[in-house]
Amino acid sequence: MSTVFKILRIITLLIIFAGLAFYSKTQKLKSRSWSSPLEIIIYPMNSENDPVVEAYISQLDSTVFEEIDQFFKNEAEHYELSIVQPTATQLGKVIQSYPPEPPTIAANFLELAWWSIKFRYWAYQATPDEQSNLHRVRIFVHYHQQIEGKQLQHSLGLAKGLLSIVHAFASNDQEQQNNIVIAHEFLHTVGATDKYNADNGAVFPDGYADPEKRPLFPQLKAEIMSGRIPLSSDLSEMAVSLEHCLIGPKTASEINWISPIN
Repeated sequence: MSTVFKILRIITLLIIFAGLAFYSKTQKLKSRSWSSPLEIIIYPMNSENDPVVEAYISQLDSTVFEEIDQFFKNEAEHYELSIVQPTATQLGKVIQSYPPEPPTIAANFLELAWWSIKFRYWAYQATPDEQSNLHRVRIFVHYHQQIEGKQLQHSLGLAKGLLSIVHAFASNDQEQQNNIVIAHEFLHTVGATDKYNADNGAVFPDGYADPEKRPLFPQLKAEIMSGRIPLSSDLSEMAVSLEHCLIGPKTASEINWISPIN
Protein backbone atom coordinates (compact mmCIF):
# COMPACT_ATOMS: atom_id res chain seq x y z
CA MET A 1 0.00 0.00 0.00
CA SER A 2 2.81 2.38 0.86
CA THR A 3 4.48 1.66 -2.50
CA VAL A 4 1.27 2.54 -4.36
CA PHE A 5 0.96 5.75 -2.33
CA LYS A 6 4.54 6.73 -3.18
CA ILE A 7 3.94 6.09 -6.88
CA LEU A 8 0.74 8.16 -6.82
CA ARG A 9 2.56 10.97 -5.01
CA ILE A 10 5.35 10.97 -7.58
CA ILE A 11 2.85 10.98 -10.45
CA THR A 12 0.95 13.86 -8.82
CA LEU A 13 4.16 15.87 -8.39
CA LEU A 14 5.15 15.20 -12.01
CA ILE A 15 1.76 16.44 -13.21
CA ILE A 16 2.13 19.59 -11.08
CA PHE A 17 5.64 20.21 -12.43
CA ALA A 18 4.48 19.67 -16.02
CA GLY A 19 1.54 22.06 -15.57
CA LEU A 20 3.73 24.75 -14.01
CA ALA A 21 6.37 24.30 -16.72
CA PHE A 22 3.78 24.82 -19.46
CA TYR A 23 2.32 27.88 -17.74
CA SER A 24 5.80 29.30 -17.10
CA LYS A 25 6.67 28.90 -20.77
CA THR A 26 3.50 30.77 -21.74
CA GLN A 27 4.32 33.51 -19.20
CA LYS A 28 7.83 33.83 -20.59
CA LEU A 29 6.64 34.25 -24.18
CA LYS A 30 3.88 36.73 -23.29
CA SER A 31 5.84 38.82 -20.79
CA ARG A 32 8.82 39.23 -23.10
CA SER A 33 6.87 40.06 -26.23
CA TRP A 34 6.59 43.72 -25.08
CA SER A 35 3.42 44.10 -27.14
CA SER A 36 1.68 45.85 -24.25
CA PRO A 37 2.83 47.32 -20.92
CA LEU A 38 3.69 44.85 -18.19
CA GLU A 39 1.87 45.62 -14.98
CA ILE A 40 4.14 45.87 -11.94
CA ILE A 41 2.09 45.60 -8.76
CA ILE A 42 3.83 46.55 -5.52
CA TYR A 43 2.42 44.75 -2.48
CA PRO A 44 3.83 46.24 0.77
CA MET A 45 4.32 44.16 3.90
CA ASN A 46 5.18 45.18 7.45
CA SER A 47 7.51 42.27 8.00
CA GLU A 48 8.40 43.24 11.58
CA ASN A 49 4.95 44.40 12.77
CA ASP A 50 6.65 47.70 13.54
CA PRO A 51 4.47 50.81 14.16
CA VAL A 52 7.02 53.03 12.39
CA VAL A 53 6.86 50.79 9.32
CA GLU A 54 3.07 50.69 9.58
CA ALA A 55 2.93 54.49 9.54
CA TYR A 56 5.21 54.61 6.50
CA ILE A 57 3.15 52.05 4.56
CA SER A 58 -0.10 53.88 5.36
CA GLN A 59 1.09 57.00 3.50
CA LEU A 60 2.41 55.17 0.43
CA ASP A 61 0.81 55.77 -2.95
CA SER A 62 1.67 54.90 -6.55
CA THR A 63 3.51 58.20 -7.13
CA VAL A 64 6.42 56.82 -5.06
CA PHE A 65 7.11 54.37 -7.88
CA GLU A 66 6.63 56.68 -10.88
CA GLU A 67 10.36 56.92 -11.53
CA ILE A 68 10.42 53.16 -12.22
CA ASP A 69 8.11 53.61 -15.21
CA GLN A 70 10.04 56.71 -16.30
CA PHE A 71 13.29 54.73 -16.19
CA PHE A 72 11.92 51.96 -18.39
CA LYS A 73 10.34 54.47 -20.73
CA ASN A 74 13.68 56.25 -21.21
CA GLU A 75 15.55 52.99 -21.74
CA ALA A 76 12.92 51.68 -24.17
CA GLU A 77 13.37 54.85 -26.20
CA HIS A 78 17.13 54.33 -26.22
CA TYR A 79 16.69 50.82 -27.64
CA GLU A 80 13.96 52.03 -30.04
CA LEU A 81 11.43 49.61 -28.62
CA SER A 82 8.12 49.69 -30.50
CA ILE A 83 6.20 50.20 -27.25
CA VAL A 84 6.56 53.67 -25.70
CA GLN A 85 5.83 52.67 -22.11
CA PRO A 86 6.87 49.06 -21.36
CA THR A 87 5.75 49.08 -17.70
CA ALA A 88 2.84 50.33 -15.63
CA THR A 89 3.67 50.33 -11.92
CA GLN A 90 1.04 50.74 -9.24
CA LEU A 91 0.60 50.17 -5.54
CA GLY A 92 -1.36 47.09 -4.54
CA LYS A 93 -2.98 46.17 -1.27
CA VAL A 94 -1.06 45.63 1.97
CA ILE A 95 -0.32 41.93 2.49
CA GLN A 96 -0.80 40.67 6.04
CA SER A 97 0.70 37.19 5.57
CA TYR A 98 4.30 36.46 4.64
CA PRO A 99 5.78 34.30 1.87
CA PRO A 100 7.69 31.13 2.74
CA GLU A 101 11.32 31.75 3.64
CA PRO A 102 13.60 31.12 0.66
CA PRO A 103 16.07 28.22 0.97
CA THR A 104 19.71 28.74 1.83
CA ILE A 105 22.43 29.12 -0.77
CA ALA A 106 23.39 25.48 -0.16
CA ALA A 107 19.92 24.20 -1.09
CA ASN A 108 19.70 21.57 -3.81
CA PHE A 109 17.53 21.68 -6.94
CA LEU A 110 14.58 19.85 -5.39
CA GLU A 111 14.54 22.14 -2.36
CA LEU A 112 14.59 25.19 -4.63
CA ALA A 113 11.86 23.76 -6.85
CA TRP A 114 9.64 22.92 -3.88
CA TRP A 115 10.11 26.39 -2.38
CA SER A 116 9.23 27.94 -5.76
CA ILE A 117 5.98 25.96 -5.84
CA LYS A 118 5.12 26.98 -2.27
CA PHE A 119 5.91 30.63 -3.01
CA ARG A 120 3.77 30.63 -6.15
CA TYR A 121 0.88 29.02 -4.29
CA TRP A 122 1.22 31.54 -1.45
CA ALA A 123 1.17 34.39 -4.00
CA TYR A 124 -1.97 32.91 -5.55
CA GLN A 125 -3.65 32.84 -2.13
CA ALA A 126 -2.39 36.27 -1.04
CA THR A 127 -3.44 38.08 -4.23
CA PRO A 128 -6.58 36.28 -5.45
CA ASP A 129 -8.28 38.01 -8.37
CA GLU A 130 -9.38 37.35 -11.91
CA GLN A 131 -6.51 39.18 -13.58
CA SER A 132 -4.21 37.36 -15.94
CA ASN A 133 -0.69 36.84 -14.64
CA LEU A 134 0.74 36.67 -18.16
CA HIS A 135 1.29 40.45 -18.18
CA ARG A 136 1.45 41.11 -14.45
CA VAL A 137 4.53 41.04 -12.23
CA ARG A 138 3.79 40.86 -8.51
CA ILE A 139 6.48 42.33 -6.25
CA PHE A 140 6.10 41.75 -2.52
CA VAL A 141 8.07 44.36 -0.60
CA HIS A 142 9.14 43.59 2.96
CA TYR A 143 9.51 47.01 4.55
CA HIS A 144 11.88 47.31 7.53
CA GLN A 145 12.57 50.18 9.91
CA GLN A 146 15.74 52.01 8.91
CA ILE A 147 18.37 51.51 11.59
CA GLU A 148 21.99 52.57 11.15
CA GLY A 149 24.15 49.60 10.25
CA LYS A 150 21.21 47.29 9.64
CA GLN A 151 21.71 44.85 6.77
CA LEU A 152 18.71 43.76 4.74
CA GLN A 153 18.09 40.24 3.54
CA HIS A 154 18.84 39.59 -0.13
CA SER A 155 16.00 40.38 -2.53
CA LEU A 156 15.09 38.02 -5.36
CA GLY A 157 13.07 37.79 -8.54
CA LEU A 158 11.72 34.64 -10.20
CA ALA A 159 11.59 34.35 -13.96
CA LYS A 160 9.15 31.47 -13.49
CA GLY A 161 6.01 32.98 -12.06
CA LEU A 162 6.75 36.69 -12.57
CA LEU A 163 7.17 37.06 -8.83
CA SER A 164 9.63 38.94 -6.66
CA ILE A 165 10.45 39.49 -3.00
CA VAL A 166 12.14 42.79 -2.17
CA HIS A 167 13.54 43.92 1.17
CA ALA A 168 13.48 47.71 1.59
CA PHE A 169 13.77 50.41 4.23
CA ALA A 170 10.57 52.21 5.26
CA SER A 171 12.01 55.69 4.86
CA ASN A 172 11.30 58.58 2.49
CA ASP A 173 15.00 59.19 1.92
CA GLN A 174 15.48 55.56 0.86
CA GLU A 175 12.73 55.49 -1.75
CA GLN A 176 14.99 56.13 -4.72
CA GLN A 177 17.32 53.29 -3.78
CA ASN A 178 14.32 51.08 -3.03
CA ASN A 179 13.17 51.76 -6.59
CA ILE A 180 16.54 50.62 -7.93
CA VAL A 181 16.12 47.31 -6.13
CA ILE A 182 12.53 46.94 -7.37
CA ALA A 183 13.56 47.66 -10.97
CA HIS A 184 16.50 45.25 -10.64
CA GLU A 185 14.33 42.41 -9.30
CA PHE A 186 11.62 43.13 -11.88
CA LEU A 187 14.20 42.61 -14.60
CA HIS A 188 15.08 39.24 -13.08
CA THR A 189 11.46 38.17 -13.57
CA VAL A 190 11.73 38.84 -17.32
CA GLY A 191 15.06 37.10 -17.79
CA ALA A 192 17.88 39.45 -16.81
CA THR A 193 20.86 38.08 -14.89
CA ASP A 194 23.02 39.67 -12.20
CA LYS A 195 26.12 41.46 -13.40
CA TYR A 196 28.11 41.74 -10.19
CA ASN A 197 30.50 39.25 -8.62
CA ALA A 198 30.82 37.67 -5.19
CA ASP A 199 32.67 40.77 -3.96
CA ASN A 200 29.74 42.94 -5.08
CA GLY A 201 31.83 44.54 -7.80
CA ALA A 202 30.51 45.16 -11.31
CA VAL A 203 31.55 42.46 -13.79
CA PHE A 204 33.40 43.76 -16.84
CA PRO A 205 32.19 44.39 -19.50
CA ASP A 206 28.49 43.55 -19.04
CA GLY A 207 28.21 45.12 -15.59
CA TYR A 208 29.63 48.46 -16.76
CA ALA A 209 27.40 51.21 -18.07
CA ASP A 210 30.06 52.29 -20.57
CA PRO A 211 32.72 49.57 -20.98
CA GLU A 212 34.27 51.41 -23.96
CA LYS A 213 34.86 54.65 -22.06
CA ARG A 214 38.47 55.89 -22.15
CA PRO A 215 39.76 56.28 -19.60
CA LEU A 216 37.58 53.49 -18.26
CA PHE A 217 37.35 55.00 -14.78
CA PRO A 218 35.45 56.59 -13.28
CA GLN A 219 32.23 55.31 -14.80
CA LEU A 220 29.41 57.85 -14.69
CA LYS A 221 26.46 55.49 -14.35
CA ALA A 222 25.59 51.99 -13.15
CA GLU A 223 24.34 49.11 -15.26
CA ILE A 224 21.03 48.29 -13.54
CA MET A 225 21.86 44.61 -13.03
CA SER A 226 25.04 45.51 -11.15
CA GLY A 227 23.68 48.62 -9.44
CA ARG A 228 27.21 49.88 -8.89
CA ILE A 229 29.25 52.69 -10.43
CA PRO A 230 32.90 51.58 -10.78
CA LEU A 231 35.21 54.43 -9.76
CA SER A 232 38.45 52.46 -10.14
CA SER A 233 39.52 48.85 -10.63
CA ASP A 234 38.85 48.09 -6.98
CA LEU A 235 36.41 50.78 -5.86
CA SER A 236 32.76 51.36 -6.68
CA GLU A 237 29.72 53.07 -5.21
CA MET A 238 26.03 52.24 -5.24
CA ALA A 239 23.85 54.24 -7.59
CA VAL A 240 21.65 56.64 -5.63
CA SER A 241 18.69 56.69 -8.03
CA LEU A 242 17.46 55.25 -11.31
CA GLU A 243 18.64 58.45 -13.01
CA HIS A 244 22.14 57.11 -12.44
CA CYS A 245 21.38 53.70 -13.99
CA LEU A 246 20.91 52.29 -17.46
CA ILE A 247 20.16 49.00 -19.17
CA GLY A 248 23.25 47.63 -20.91
CA PRO A 249 23.21 45.67 -24.18
CA LYS A 250 23.58 42.27 -22.49
CA THR A 251 20.58 42.91 -20.23
CA ALA A 252 18.61 44.29 -23.17
CA SER A 253 19.34 41.07 -25.04
CA GLU A 254 18.27 38.90 -22.10
CA ILE A 255 14.88 40.62 -21.81
CA ASN A 256 14.28 40.51 -25.56
CA TRP A 257 14.75 44.19 -26.26
CA ILE A 258 17.46 43.55 -28.85
CA SER A 259 18.73 40.51 -30.74
CA PRO A 260 20.65 38.00 -28.60
CA ILE A 261 24.31 38.79 -27.98
CA ASN A 262 26.66 35.85 -28.45
